[in-house]
Formats: sequence, C-alpha cells, structure tokens
Amino acid sequence: MSQTVDRALSILPLLAQGPADLGQVAERLGVHKSTALRLLRTLHEHGLVYRQEDQRYRLGARLFALAQEAVENLDVREIAHPHLVALNDRCGHTVHLAVYEEQEVLYIDKVESRYPVRMYSRIGKPVAITVAAVAKLLLADLAEPERRVIAEKLDYPMYTSRSTPDAAAFLKELAVVREQGWATDLGGHEESINCVGAPVRGADGRVVAAMSVSAPNVVVTAEELLTLLPLVRRTAETISREYSGTNRPKKA
Repeated sequence: MSQTVDRALSILPLLAQGPADLGQVAERLGVHKSTALRLLRTLHEHGLVYRQEDQRYRLGARLFALAQEAVENLDVREIAHPHLVALNDRCGHTVHLAVYEEQEVLYIDKVESRYPVRMYSRIGKPVAITVAAVAKLLLADLAEPERRVIAEKLDYPMYTSRSTPDAAAFLKELAVVREQGWATDLGGHEESINCVGAPVRGADGRVVAAMSVSAPNVVVTAEELLTLLPLVRRTAETISREYSGTNRPKKA
C-alpha cells in the first residue's frame, strides 16, 4: 500500500474517536500540516470526512452510507440464501438474487437448476440491464427523474426480437413493474430463457434486492413458469420481513 493511501486511511480511525483539528491530525500522522491538509481535502472531496464550522474534522456521512450499503447487501444475501434454496427445492429451476450498485445490476447469489440444461450466469456478473427481470425491479423502485436519466443513458441491444428497443419502452415497462410489484423477462435476453421475479424490500419499503426464477423453454413453457409467480412473490415477501425485522402485511 502506498504511503499516501496508508496515511489517508489512518485518518479515518482517528476521527472515529471524535472530531479533530488539523494540528491533531498532523501530529497523529507524524506529518507536516500541509500534508495532513492535502489528505483531509481529498477525503472531504469524496465525502469521507466533513469539516465543521469550528474547523475540526469528523467522519463524513458518505462513509456511513457506504458502510450501511455494504452491510445491507451482505445481510440480504445471508438472509435470503436459505429461502432461495427452499424455492429451488420446490420448483427445481435456477434462482438468482441481485442488487443495484454503481449503475449496474449484479448477481450476488445463485442456486443452480436441478435440470441438465442450465443458465450461463455467475455471482458478481452484471445482468443485461434493459431486459432482465431483476434489473426492472431494482430500477423501477427509483424515483421517476432518476429512472428517466438512467434510461436515456443506456444502450438498447436487441438480443432477441423481444428485447426492449428504446428508453421510452423501458420507462413504460418500469412504470408497469413499479405498479404491479413483479417483473418478467420472457425471451428478452435469450429466446429460449424465461424469467419471473419479485422485489425484496427493507423496513422503509424500498427495494434492496430482487430475486428471480429462470428456466429454458425445453424444461417449462413461459406460461408454466408464470404459474410460479405467487410462490416467487411469497418467497420475496418472506425474505423482506426477515430482512427488515417487520411483520408488514403481504401485498396483494
């Protein structure tokens, strides 16, 4: 680790003990005040430290937000996994869990199908954001202005004839998904693969993750897969209640 990065990171546990002024930071690091100021300014620019009116520095809100996001994403996977396994045991199809991070939708868990024909997907891999059911669920939960900005920046590859063609169509579909509380990908990414998904919500009702069941046409038809939607939604609601620690009534 470079000396500069090491010094910058050393500031964070110092400020975790309470606000400190420039002189105190410089003294603890064993550097000149100009060096300490440069490090503090860099951390401040990234929201990791905040300069108070009394000129002392404290940990910034961005640091807490990052920590909370990391904890929530890890927790939701840990909580969801046994329910994903149970769902897989009942239906036999591939089950995914995904989150939205840094303008990408990423798989964070997967339970493989019991059938010989399987999906090529892996944990940590971004999904096809304009067609995947989990992506629609995660983006549909964003505020309308944010959805619009994201939609207008995306490319719209025509993976199949059923792929989402443009931003207008994508925004329309996100509005439907937001209203109905579930999503599908019926041959939008691969002609032979269909998928149904439901959102996992936190205590505030916001979507923190999305789960889905996927299967190829040679195993079940799209119509047969859609009959699993109530089971998928119940599983997502169970995960939501356990994750948020609430007994929120189930949505219709």
